[in-house]
Amino acid sequence: MTTVVPLQSEHTDAVLQFFRELPQGDLTFIKEDVTEAEVIRAWTAGSDRGERWIVLDGAQVLAYAAVLRLPGWSDHVGEVRLVVAPAARGSGLGRDLARHALVRAVEAGMTKLVVEVVAEQGSALGLFTALGFSGEALLRDQIRDRDGRLRDLMVLAHHVGDVATAMDTVGLPEALGPPPG
Repeated sequence: MTTVVPLQSEHTDAVLQFFRELPQGDLTFIKEDVTEAEVIRAWTAGSDRGERWIVLDGAQVLAYAAVLRLPGWSDHVGEVRLVVAPAARGSGLGRDLARHALVRAVEAGMTKLVVEVVAEQGSALGLFTALGFSGEALLRDQIRDRDGRLRDLMVLAHHVGDVATAMDTVGLPEALGPPPG
Protein backbone atom coordinates (compact mmCIF):
# COMPACT_ATOMS: atom_id res chain seq x y z
CA MET A 1 0.00 0.00 0.00
CA THR A 2 1.34 3.45 -0.91
CA THR A 3 1.08 6.54 1.27
CA VAL A 4 1.79 10.23 0.68
CA VAL A 5 3.83 11.74 3.50
CA PRO A 6 5.58 15.07 4.01
CA LEU A 7 9.30 14.83 3.32
CA GLN A 8 11.15 14.62 6.64
CA SER A 9 14.77 14.16 7.68
CA GLU A 10 14.28 10.45 8.36
CA HIS A 11 13.52 9.99 4.63
CA THR A 12 16.87 11.39 3.45
CA ASP A 13 18.51 8.04 2.63
CA ALA A 14 15.42 6.66 0.86
CA VAL A 15 14.99 9.88 -1.16
CA LEU A 16 18.66 9.83 -2.15
CA GLN A 17 18.28 6.23 -3.31
CA PHE A 18 15.15 7.18 -5.29
CA PHE A 19 16.92 10.00 -7.13
CA ARG A 20 20.15 8.05 -7.62
CA GLU A 21 18.21 5.23 -9.31
CA LEU A 22 16.58 7.56 -11.86
CA PRO A 23 17.83 7.32 -15.44
CA GLN A 24 20.49 9.93 -16.27
CA GLY A 25 18.09 11.52 -18.77
CA ASP A 26 15.61 12.23 -15.97
CA LEU A 27 18.27 13.85 -13.80
CA THR A 28 19.07 16.27 -16.64
CA PHE A 29 15.75 18.00 -16.14
CA ILE A 30 15.90 18.44 -12.35
CA LYS A 31 17.25 21.83 -11.30
CA GLU A 32 19.22 20.72 -8.24
CA ASP A 33 21.78 17.95 -7.93
CA VAL A 34 19.39 15.62 -6.15
CA THR A 35 22.02 12.89 -5.85
CA GLU A 36 23.81 14.96 -3.16
CA ALA A 37 22.80 14.40 0.47
CA GLU A 38 23.26 18.12 1.30
CA VAL A 39 20.51 19.05 -1.15
CA ILE A 40 18.02 16.63 0.40
CA ARG A 41 18.99 17.66 3.94
CA ALA A 42 18.39 21.33 3.03
CA TRP A 43 14.94 20.37 1.75
CA THR A 44 14.06 18.62 5.01
CA ALA A 45 15.28 21.64 6.99
CA GLY A 46 12.47 23.64 5.35
CA SER A 47 14.73 26.46 4.27
CA ASP A 48 13.27 27.12 0.81
CA ARG A 49 9.66 28.31 1.30
CA GLY A 50 8.18 25.10 0.03
CA GLU A 51 6.31 21.98 0.90
CA ARG A 52 7.57 18.60 -0.29
CA TRP A 53 5.99 15.15 -0.25
CA ILE A 54 7.00 11.63 -1.14
CA VAL A 55 5.01 8.53 -1.92
CA LEU A 56 6.18 5.51 0.05
CA ASP A 57 5.61 1.84 -0.63
CA GLY A 58 6.92 0.44 2.62
CA ALA A 59 10.31 2.12 2.93
CA GLN A 60 10.75 2.65 -0.84
CA VAL A 61 10.13 6.07 -2.40
CA LEU A 62 8.05 5.84 -5.58
CA ALA A 63 7.49 9.56 -6.25
CA TYR A 64 8.35 13.05 -5.11
CA ALA A 65 6.44 16.33 -5.40
CA ALA A 66 6.97 19.88 -4.23
CA VAL A 67 5.23 23.22 -4.36
CA LEU A 68 7.75 26.01 -3.89
CA ARG A 69 6.38 29.47 -3.18
CA LEU A 70 8.11 32.10 -5.31
CA PRO A 71 9.69 35.01 -3.42
CA GLY A 72 8.80 38.69 -3.17
CA TRP A 73 6.18 40.13 -5.48
CA SER A 74 5.45 36.65 -6.85
CA ASP A 75 4.73 35.06 -3.48
CA HIS A 76 1.20 34.20 -4.62
CA VAL A 77 2.74 31.79 -7.20
CA GLY A 78 3.85 28.24 -6.50
CA GLU A 79 6.21 26.23 -8.67
CA VAL A 80 5.15 22.59 -8.88
CA ARG A 81 7.77 19.86 -9.24
CA LEU A 82 6.99 16.18 -9.76
CA VAL A 83 9.17 13.10 -10.27
CA VAL A 84 7.87 9.53 -10.50
CA ALA A 85 9.99 6.38 -10.52
CA PRO A 86 10.08 4.82 -14.01
CA ALA A 87 8.45 1.59 -12.76
CA ALA A 88 5.49 3.55 -11.33
CA ARG A 89 4.83 5.74 -14.39
CA GLY A 90 1.51 5.25 -16.13
CA SER A 91 -0.11 3.93 -12.94
CA GLY A 92 -1.91 7.17 -12.00
CA LEU A 93 0.46 7.73 -9.08
CA GLY A 94 1.89 10.92 -10.61
CA ARG A 95 -1.58 12.32 -11.25
CA ASP A 96 -2.64 11.57 -7.68
CA LEU A 97 0.49 13.13 -6.19
CA ALA A 98 0.23 16.20 -8.44
CA ARG A 99 -3.40 16.57 -7.37
CA HIS A 100 -2.33 16.31 -3.71
CA ALA A 101 0.23 19.08 -4.28
CA LEU A 102 -2.41 21.28 -5.92
CA VAL A 103 -4.81 20.81 -3.03
CA ARG A 104 -2.09 21.81 -0.58
CA ALA A 105 -1.13 24.85 -2.68
CA VAL A 106 -4.74 26.07 -2.71
CA GLU A 107 -4.97 25.49 1.05
CA ALA A 108 -1.80 27.59 1.43
CA GLY A 109 -3.47 30.48 -0.44
CA MET A 110 -1.57 30.34 -3.70
CA THR A 111 -3.53 31.80 -6.62
CA LYS A 112 -1.29 30.72 -9.47
CA LEU A 113 0.74 27.57 -10.00
CA VAL A 114 3.38 26.98 -12.64
CA VAL A 115 5.23 23.91 -13.80
CA GLU A 116 8.15 23.67 -16.21
CA VAL A 117 8.06 20.72 -18.61
CA VAL A 118 10.51 19.76 -21.34
CA ALA A 119 8.55 20.12 -24.58
CA GLU A 120 9.10 16.47 -25.59
CA GLN A 121 7.61 15.11 -22.36
CA GLY A 122 4.16 14.41 -23.76
CA SER A 123 2.90 12.39 -20.79
CA ALA A 124 3.85 15.16 -18.32
CA LEU A 125 2.18 17.75 -20.53
CA GLY A 126 -0.95 15.60 -20.67
CA LEU A 127 -0.98 15.07 -16.92
CA PHE A 128 -0.79 18.77 -16.10
CA THR A 129 -3.22 19.94 -18.79
CA ALA A 130 -5.74 17.40 -17.46
CA LEU A 131 -5.35 19.09 -14.06
CA GLY A 132 -6.24 22.50 -15.52
CA PHE A 133 -2.82 23.86 -16.49
CA SER A 134 -2.39 25.58 -19.84
CA GLY A 135 0.58 26.77 -21.85
CA GLU A 136 1.91 30.13 -20.80
CA ALA A 137 5.35 30.23 -22.43
CA LEU A 138 7.60 28.28 -24.76
CA LEU A 139 11.26 28.93 -24.09
CA ARG A 140 13.26 27.73 -27.09
CA ASP A 141 16.65 26.12 -26.45
CA GLN A 142 16.26 26.90 -22.73
CA ILE A 143 17.94 23.82 -21.29
CA ARG A 144 20.82 21.60 -22.30
CA ASP A 145 20.61 17.85 -21.77
CA ARG A 146 23.57 15.70 -20.66
CA ASP A 147 24.51 15.12 -24.30
CA GLY A 148 24.75 18.86 -24.93
CA ARG A 149 21.54 19.09 -27.03
CA LEU A 150 19.42 22.16 -26.48
CA ARG A 151 15.79 21.52 -25.54
CA ASP A 152 12.67 23.64 -25.47
CA LEU A 153 11.01 24.24 -22.13
CA MET A 154 7.28 24.82 -21.71
CA VAL A 155 5.90 26.78 -18.80
CA LEU A 156 2.37 25.72 -17.93
CA ALA A 157 0.24 27.74 -15.54
CA HIS A 158 -2.89 27.19 -13.53
CA HIS A 159 -4.67 30.39 -12.50
CA VAL A 160 -6.53 29.24 -9.45
CA GLY A 161 -8.83 32.27 -9.33
CA ASP A 162 -11.68 32.22 -6.91
CA VAL A 163 -11.44 29.75 -4.04
CA ALA A 164 -14.58 27.75 -4.82
CA THR A 165 -13.50 27.15 -8.40
CA ALA A 166 -10.02 26.25 -7.23
CA MET A 167 -11.37 23.75 -4.74
CA ASP A 168 -13.43 22.07 -7.44
CA THR A 169 -10.54 22.11 -9.91
CA VAL A 170 -8.10 20.31 -7.65
CA GLY A 171 -10.74 18.10 -6.04
CA LEU A 172 -10.56 19.58 -2.56
CA PRO A 173 -14.12 18.53 -1.67
CA GLU A 174 -13.21 14.89 -2.42
CA ALA A 175 -9.91 15.25 -0.56
CA LEU A 176 -11.70 16.54 2.54
CA GLY A 177 -14.40 13.89 2.45
CA PRO A 178 -18.13 14.35 3.05
CA PRO A 179 -19.29 17.39 5.00
CA PRO A 180 -19.80 16.75 8.71
CA GLY A 181 -23.28 16.25 9.98
